[in-house]
Amino acid sequence: MVLRRKSIGSILRLAAAGAIAILASPAFAQSALLPSGFFDNVPPSGPNKTAVVEADSLSFDGDTGTITASGGVIIRYEGYEGTGDRLTFNQGSGEMTFDGNVHMRDPQGVVYTTNHIEMTGGFKKAILDGLTLRTPAGTLVTAESVDYGQALQTILMDTKYSPCGDCIDSKGRRIGWQVFSKKVTYVKADKKVYLEQSRLELLGIPMAWIPWLALNDPTEPAKQAFRTPRLAYGEKYGMALTVPYSIALDENTDLFLLPTITSRQGLMAGAEWIRRFPNGEISLKGQVIRQAAPEVFGTLPGNREWRGSIQTSGRFVPASEWTWGWNYTAFTDPYFLTDYSLAESKNSINEVYATHLSKNQYADVRVQQFTLLESTTQDQQALLLPNARYEGVLNLDNGLGQVALSSRLIGLQRNADDTATANGVPYVYGFGGRKVHGAIQGSWQKQIIGPAGVVFTPYLGLRGDAAMYDGTSVNPAAPPSQTLFSITPIAALDIRWPLLATAGSSTHIIEPIVQLVYRGTNTTLAGITNDDAQSFVFDDGNLFSFNRFSGYDRQETGLRANIGARYQADFGDNSWIELIGGQSFHLAGDNAFASADPAQVGNPASSGLGTDASYLVAGVRGSLWNIYRAGAKVQFDPQAGQVTRTAAALGFSNYGYTADIEYAYLRANPALGVDADQHEVGAVVGAPVPLPWMDYWRVKAGVYWDLATSQWLELQGGLYYDDGYLSYGANVIRTGPTASTANDTRFLFSFRLRGPDGADFAL
Repeated sequence: MVLRRKSIGSILRLAAAGAIAILASPAFAQSALLPSGFFDNVPPSGPNKTAVVEADSLSFDGDTGTITASGGVIIRYEGYEGTGDRLTFNQGSGEMTFDGNVHMRDPQGVVYTTNHIEMTGGFKKAILDGLTLRTPAGTLVTAESVDYGQALQTILMDTKYSPCGDCIDSKGRRIGWQVFSKKVTYVKADKKVYLEQSRLELLGIPMAWIPWLALNDPTEPAKQAFRTPRLAYGEKYGMALTVPYSIALDENTDLFLLPTITSRQGLMAGAEWIRRFPNGEISLKGQVIRQAAPEVFGTLPGNREWRGSIQTSGRFVPASEWTWGWNYTAFTDPYFLTDYSLAESKNSINEVYATHLSKNQYADVRVQQFTLLESTTQDQQALLLPNARYEGVLNLDNGLGQVALSSRLIGLQRNADDTATANGVPYVYGFGGRKVHGAIQGSWQKQIIGPAGVVFTPYLGLRGDAAMYDGTSVNPAAPPSQTLFSITPIAALDIRWPLLATAGSSTHIIEPIVQLVYRGTNTTLAGITNDDAQSFVFDDGNLFSFNRFSGYDRQETGLRANIGARYQADFGDNSWIELIGGQSFHLAGDNAFASADPAQVGNPASSGLGTDASYLVAGVRGSLWNIYRAGAKVQFDPQAGQVTRTAAALGFSNYGYTADIEYAYLRANPALGVDADQHEVGAVVGAPVPLPWMDYWRVKAGVYWDLATSQWLELQGGLYYDDGYLSYGANVIRTGPTASTANDTRFLFSFRLRGPDGADFAL
């Protein structure tokens, strides 16, 4: 205990410890309504907990055993600081009161203001009158009274939460949102917060009233659960409103009732059960509806009386570097989830998995079943048993370089061929039957700085493949039943010469790049069938890659040289630019890009990589003053003297005004099923509404146009309000006759409440 000015006595060390019981760090419950730790018990005051107390005067009443400090009372304790007019401590009863202009500040900067604090029962209970709490981020919480009970509960009466403080802007207008509650009770035994007679105000206008609401313990983030109402629209179900209702079965189990009222199909019943464990959780969710108008779905599977789905998932962390779990979805028909806007993706994956992730290693093993929603061709989808991969790196001591090891094992089963045709050109995305492909690759590389700053990076590697296909498919392009074993030696040398120049505040780097890459095998389809290497576009992003195929089923072969350069400039005023370009040359050996692939990946007509000299590729991106931004990619056929593919984008953002313009071009390529040139351009602009009473309103409009057919692809427009705490708006999108989903109208509504301490509710 350190005493300054007038001594109070060592007994006040305990009083100070009791007084700071109300101090805590900022962040409110699951909805950021109060600081975390707000309901904590009085902290223990060990023998080394020293408080500093200052006051203008001190008095001691020997008859009552009361010590009183008054006049500019200051308490400092372990980063906490409190000030007030009068501090009284009764040695006999252990009661302490702090009165008059009491201000408390915790180490995080949260300020508590009140007129009266009363600590009783050995500091196991605290009563505050007229509490005001402000966080550094601006959040304001007030309460007419606060009653802390260490063993039982905490009660706040007539509370107000305002994420925007007083919620009045510089022009005197109401902004944001506030929550008022007649009573807030925290029961320690239940680990629950109960709100009574609560109302929500938007822009100072009462919008919703809830007589009673129970929330999970805000001091235990792992046990927080919350669901917000959901509003959606679909042409076949109309307007849909989901109003969740939470039932806390116990502190580790939640049940959410999710009734959805649709204007066209009636009531959809739904529920979600969540069970938490110390190292993970599991959930089970289901929806079912008896459709009032199933005929609107026509000949689709949705034309039935009863529809529904069941979804379950689990995720556990048994050790710090391991995660395992599952996801599974079952439904009456594959259109159900998308028909009712219950799925964000048109794909569903049923899987069981285990993942290991550490500083230098990654391993993942899965059993997966792929389901294509909005499709009745489920026999074409793959079952992976297993889908396993491993990646590991090791940095050798004494600068000897880096060793890497990677492997992949895929066991794949399809019941039918997955095929498509584009203007007479066949595409096979997967052959029916059983296929197994295992691959392992080890490598070593080391960066060496040579004379004049030239950077040499030698690379040595060895890859092994083993594959089997049972030949079940009857497609003419399918391979027969066979096995494959191959060993691929890999050697590469990357040479770069970065040249640096400065002029004033700007910096310029010019970097010529040359690569020689050799892969010594003629096995281009290492997996016999190509199931995981179907994504390929040759551009500046993969110009300097040792293997441009996206998966293990295919690999580059032969000796190849990649030649190009990179230019980077930083102009020192938030302006910069980067350019990269070059060409790839096949020098010797088998050329993988000249080999046929039923999936049309690496087709010689798509990139020129199947010939001795590829197309030229280049890319540029940059920004001016963080206001203007631009980027472009181009692919050019030097033999035909034609641009084969290009994409460009321009953007602007300043003072609330935004504009984005996009352009894409793909030259006609009958060998790939593209019979005509494709030109598309789009523009989206946004601006604040130029009215003084609509400062927080924005308008947005956009159009996408098919230049090749002179038809519009998409029109969109919207109006939004956003003051930083409250945002809402509406957007309408209409697609054109040539869009992938033609002549479709969609209405999107948004509503979001935000708070500086982490609150974020969205509809």
